[in-house]
Amino acid sequence: MKVAILDRDGVINQDSADFIKNPDEWIALPGSLEAIARLSRANWRVVIASNQSGVARGLFSMDTLNAIHAKLRREVAQVGGSIDAIFVCPHGPDDGCECRKPRTGMFLDIAHRYDIDLKHVPAVGDSLRDLQAAVDAGCSPWLVLTGNGQKTRDNGEIPAGTQIRDNLAAVVDAWLSEE
Repeated sequence: MKVAILDRDGVINQDSADFIKNPDEWIALPGSLEAIARLSRANWRVVIASNQSGVARGLFSMDTLNAIHAKLRREVAQVGGSIDAIFVCPHGPDDGCECRKPRTGMFLDIAHRYDIDLKHVPAVGDSLRDLQAAVDAGCSPWLVLTGNGQKTRDNGEIPAGTQIRDNLAAVVDAWLSEE
């Protein structure tokens, strides 16, 4: 079983400095849903690991977050793909939890759920904290230049061994060409 761990905002959908606060604000990036569908057809399990501090900040409720994720799943299904699981950290940056990236809690939960070793499991993000969590959990880090990805690349300090691609579709192209 192959597992791919994806960040959500900036990787699958447009990001916003004001947070994605309702389903209408959730807009897929061009090609991202089709990329997930290609992984699904190739028998990969697609798992999302996403910080969602808007819950702790009172910007939206868990019910609203679930509605956003229902829209995500629906749109992925419409192009023939599926999301196997969505792991979220609803805590704020100062809450001291273990699940908020750059900590590894969500990644360890994914490893436990799927009974897998995270070594070489690819993890895609657009921010330094996504990459740091991936590396610290033993995953292979991939940076996309969508969302905050260009700024992350330009700031430097990305972990050694990080693969960089323009977008999620280009990442999936690379993965599927290796099979």
